[in-house]
Amino acid sequence: MKVEIQSKKGLRTVLSIIIDKETIQKKIAERLLELQKEVSLKGFRPGKVPPSVIKKQFGKAVYGDVIDKLLKDSSTKALNEKKIKVAGQPKIDLKVFGEGKDLNYILEVDSFPEIKLRPSENLKITEYNVNVENKIIENKLKEIANQHKSFKDKKDNEKSKLGDQIIFDYNATVNNQKFEGSEGKGVQIELGKDLFLKGFDEQLLGLTKNQTHKVNAVLPANHPKKELANQKAIFECKILKVQSPQKNSINDELAKNLGAKDLPDLKLLIGKQIASQYNQALNSITKKEILDQLEKQYNFDLPANLVDNEVSMMTRNLKTEEKDKHKSSNLKLAKSRIKLGLLLNEIGEKNNLKISEDEIKTEIQKQIKGMPGQEKMIFDYYQKNPSATQSLKGSLYEEKIINLIKSKAKISKRNINTQEAENVISKFNKNSEQKKEVEKKTESSSNIKPKSKKISKK
Repeated sequence: MKVEIQSKKGLRTVLSIIIDKETIQKKIAERLLELQKEVSLKGFRPGKVPPSVIKKQFGKAVYGDVIDKLLKDSSTKALNEKKIKVAGQPKIDLKVFGEGKDLNYILEVDSFPEIKLRPSENLKITEYNVNVENKIIENKLKEIANQHKSFKDKKDNEKSKLGDQIIFDYNATVNNQKFEGSEGKGVQIELGKDLFLKGFDEQLLGLTKNQTHKVNAVLPANHPKKELANQKAIFECKILKVQSPQKNSINDELAKNLGAKDLPDLKLLIGKQIASQYNQALNSITKKEILDQLEKQYNFDLPANLVDNEVSMMTRNLKTEEKDKHKSSNLKLAKSRIKLGLLLNEIGEKNNLKISEDEIKTEIQKQIKGMPGQEKMIFDYYQKNPSATQSLKGSLYEEKIINLIKSKAKISKRNINTQEAENVISKFNKNSEQKKEVEKKTESSSNIKPKSKKISKK
């Protein structure tokens, strides 16, 4: 095998590779002997078909298999020999090939840039800690108490009104015919929420216990039985109970019902939950601050094929006119993503950071705890979608790298209240939107072609 570098420009290298015909013939002969053990032809005993007969019948396929394997093996060997760390998929262009000829092909590859890392201590970032005011916690506590209100039976002669809860049995018909799901027992409705069927609640107002009442309603458009969708139905309702809402006392008992030790513990949990929601948004701002500084701090060539692939991924669902309209900004964003991806990966590799299977399992368990009742669905999702697990691994890896950078950077810590947190988040979002608008306007103006001026002949 003969390997020569034809050209090298930036990160792109073009190699010329020649494999002599003797080597190819030898590989074909070896493949024919392998096939002799596998091929079964009429008139020959298993394993005794002559290689010449196999070649006569399957020659083109055998040659193709051998060339495919030689291309794979020789290109890998050539890249290792020239110590090229390939970024993305190499391009192969066959120049000379055919049985009885040398194999001559061109291998075009983009390599990863050499990145010399700088100390993270040069980075300056702001880290926020949100202190939730007592007033916010108290308001949230009232909201929770209202959501978990209890109901008390009204007197038999007391009529139902908005906000009351009615418990009833029903029998329904469509065109005087019963249907699947036409009976209900002990159904509970809080009047005014309109959660059962549209307009159903208001027809249950002014009723008392043990009263029977007919309700006219339209079955939903997404009814499981298509023939029943949007059909008018009559519900004969037997009122079992009419209950009035009771204001929940905000005390230790309520706290215990909600899984806390006591009221102070519930307030602490609420405060932590609210702070966590703000901190999640603020951490994203801190991360953006880190990434922006890293991008400005480093300057290196980017593998063209990785950038092209990123643009294709970003715009795969856009129409051609949309792609053309924002071509410049899409290219800029793709370059930014590839640059930061390479940079973060280099930091991760240099610091020997890895994500273990246990860390992935722990993260999946966190997601399961955050979505009670959907444990099996989440578990099955990751079991059946290896790409989702890989994506989760990538997110955890990036988070670990960012945390490493944070641990070394110069951190300015700010304790802020919820209003200040709102202001920081709002300002960040506003600046991001303004930046996008400026980029769009700049791109639009760069696409305006000047009108040609007519030159006077006078």
